[in-house]
Amino acid sequence: MTLYTRFAAHLDAALDALVASGALPAGLERRAVTVEPPRDTTHGDLATNAAMVLAKPAGTNPRALAEQIAAELEKLDAVSAVSVAGPGFINLTLTDATWRDELNAIHDAGDGYGRSQSGAGVTVNIEYVSANPTGPMHMGHCRGAVVGDALASLLEAVGNTVIREYYVNDAGGQVDVLARSAHLRYREALGETIEIPEGLYPGDYLKPVGERLAAEYGDAFVGKPESEWLALFRKEAVADMLVMIRSDLALLGIHHDLFSSEAELQAAGKPEEAEAWLRAHDLIYDGVLEAPKGELPDDWEPVELPLFRSTKFGDDQDRPIRKSNGAWTYFGADMAYHFQKAQNADQLIDIWGADHAGTVKRIVAAVTALTEGKTRFDVKLVQMVRLLRAGEPVKMSKRSGNFVTLADVVNEVGKDVVRFTMLTRKADAQMDFDFAKVVEASKDNPVFYVQYAHARVASLHRKAAEAGLDLSGAADLSLLDTRELALVKLAAQYPRVVEGAAAAREPHRIAFYLYDLAAEFHAWWNMGNDDPSRRFILPDNVPLTRARLFLADAIGQVIRNGLCMMGVEAVQELS
Repeated sequence: MTLYTRFAAHLDAALDALVASGALPAGLERRAVTVEPPRDTTHGDLATNAAMVLAKPAGTNPRALAEQIAAELEKLDAVSAVSVAGPGFINLTLTDATWRDELNAIHDAGDGYGRSQSGAGVTVNIEYVSANPTGPMHMGHCRGAVVGDALASLLEAVGNTVIREYYVNDAGGQVDVLARSAHLRYREALGETIEIPEGLYPGDYLKPVGERLAAEYGDAFVGKPESEWLALFRKEAVADMLVMIRSDLALLGIHHDLFSSEAELQAAGKPEEAEAWLRAHDLIYDGVLEAPKGELPDDWEPVELPLFRSTKFGDDQDRPIRKSNGAWTYFGADMAYHFQKAQNADQLIDIWGADHAGTVKRIVAAVTALTEGKTRFDVKLVQMVRLLRAGEPVKMSKRSGNFVTLADVVNEVGKDVVRFTMLTRKADAQMDFDFAKVVEASKDNPVFYVQYAHARVASLHRKAAEAGLDLSGAADLSLLDTRELALVKLAAQYPRVVEGAAAAREPHRIAFYLYDLAAEFHAWWNMGNDDPSRRFILPDNVPLTRARLFLADAIGQVIRNGLCMMGVEAVQELS
């Protein structure tokens, strides 16, 4: 139990006491009651809105209720002062001993500090990346990959069982284009001079595919009609692309539990199952879509189609699940895929590029319908990343074959830099990735700043050893003063940040928190430059050195735990 959950329990006990005495009615809803740090640290260490939340349903005055709650909280040994502010906020100041206990708790928990079982028993399927299997990963895929993977780790940290899934879009027209492009490279590998026409993929990454196919099949498919080789080349090329995609993602430390094939989904009749379920619940009907607004396209005709009643669930219009030729629409296939996922998970999360924002309403409507509203479903939209080199944007185009691959970037700046940088903005905010700035050794570069704080912590034991100090034995934490305990207060927020980030599905909160913690640590370190008595290593005062290193180790532990959750290594030293 963390400090914040412990005091939430103390608050519950105080409210129970008021109920028992008749000061509060029984059965009041307490879910909106919070225990959190006050915005102004001069007000104390913890604050609660309990009186503000409960006064109205209890039929009493908020400030009067706050005074009663405060009187109960004052009885706690861990509390040194309680005050009521404004219309009824309650502020608590904790004893120094309480913070020293939390410092010990960080050491005792080690790698487990910040982890919990609050989400135990809940299985979450998180689908991320899911790029078309038509080429290597490029930086357009990178941000969603990192956000999805960090979110998966975050959910595991609160006890969720997590399924990391990649949806392979191998049933659309783009894989036919891939197969034709691979066939050209196959002919090239057999000695033919080729020209790649407009509309096919020209990238050199398909040359090894063509060479492998030539070695395996010889000239068996040269000069043959497309009907004889398209399906085979589609299957073979997709398989090779998935090997490449897995390899690219592994450079970022990303590994999925499950790769689900759209083609296999359709072959197994899953869209038909979803349609049958929806028809049985009167959520599919055969009808004609309204004509598009404005000038009608030449190919538009009023055709009767099976339509999903998505307007019943908040969408702008009902959506067709099949095309006029009977083939499944992208939405129809996607709906069936989510139906399948929901059968194996309690909650679903999709990480999508922001360019898919227009389709969110319809898929949310479909999942709500197919799960009868029982499955929590979140779609997290991720904005594209703009690459900059020498201040100029780097253009990317898979179709032209001129693009910056994920592997190129990882090999240039490193996995940790890429992963941390992708989490330094909210996922739906625009991001620039400047090759020079992300490796800059400055406070303005969060990656460096946090890593530097951990490296500084790691350096302290080396420096103590060089000074010949014997640090064995228990640390006397009573030697730590108010300024030093302020660091403990910030470190103690980490478990709360983790739970909040998991609940909000926002892994960037970990990066933001680590930057703040690193800033406080650096500020504390830098005080020793002006005042030698504030330094960590004091050769003439081993007991205080031991206590300060105990505190520094705890800060390093929290930084390490946060970086691990982000998939970033906590380095021991910076070159």
